[in-house]
Amino acid sequence: MENVFLGIGSNVGDRVQFLAGAVRKIREIPETRIVKVSSVYETEPVGVKSQDAFLNAVVWIQTPMALTVFHSRMKMIEKEIGRVERFRWGPREIDIDVLMYGDHVINGSAIVVPHKEMVNRKFVLKPFAEISPETIHPSEHKTIKELLAVCNDTNAVDVSAEMTRSLSITLQE
Repeated sequence: MENVFLGIGSNVGDRVQFLAGAVRKIREIPETRIVKVSSVYETEPVGVKSQDAFLNAVVWIQTPMALTVFHSRMKMIEKEIGRVERFRWGPREIDIDVLMYGDHVINGSAIVVPHKEMVNRKFVLKPFAEISPETIHPSEHKTIKELLAVCNDTNAVDVSAEMTRSLSITLQE
């Protein structure tokens, strides 16, 4: 079983429902177990600023699936939920990024893990540090908590108790 950390985000439509849909579909994957889901954070968009704020969370799972198969499954889940491909850093119904896949370091053309931008993004590091602060980044050789402490990202990343509660309630339905 591999410990896998996923970043999930949405800034289009019913953002909580899109996050909940992703978590539900991940939960349905055979032999895959959700260990923990972070709080929901409302965050400024990166890159293209003229769009709505994102809701972001990090999901810690354990799975026996090979990375390539798992990654393909995440892309399939995005499509099933209704993601519309637009443009880089544009609006998204749902975005599911494989942040880390165990302690593997892979720089392929289709898959890069750990996610190459995660160390520069508080909207990833804050929820990640909430659920697993002592996890060591396999390339940086620092804990997530240490990476968050030195992250230069100045974008607002605020925990949303209301959205976290909404996600929890929605997942229980």
